Amino acid sequence: MSGWVFMMGAVVCEVAGTLSLRAAVDSRRWYAVVTIGYISAFTLLSLTLAAGMPLGVAYGIWTAAGVALTAIFSRLLFHEPLTRMMIAGIVLIMVGVLLVELGTGPL
Repeated sequence: MSGWVFMMGAVVCEVAGTLSLRAAVDSRRWYAVVTIGYISAFTLLSLTLAAGMPLGVAYGIWTAAGVALTAIFSRLLFHEPLTRMMIAGIVLIMVGVLLVELGTGPL
C-alpha cells in the first residue's frame, strides 16, 4: 500500500514541477519550485520502486497520470488547448498503462 502513496506523491510533485516550469517563463522565481518538484518526484518514484512496484507499471502510471493532469491543469491555469483529439490520446495512454499493469499479474 505504501508504494501507491509514494506513487501519488511522485505524480503530484512531477505535475507541480512541470506546471511551475511553464510559470517560470514569466517569472524566474518559479525555477526553485521546478527543481524541488522534480527532485521530490524522482525521490518518491524511487521509493515506489523500493516498495515493490514493478518499474514498467510504476513508470507507466507516473507518466500517464502526469500527462493527463498536466494537460488538464495547463488548460485551467494557462488557458492552453485541450482538444477532443488530445483527450482521446490521454484515454489511449491510460488504457495502455492499464494493459501493462494487468499484464504483470497471473493469467
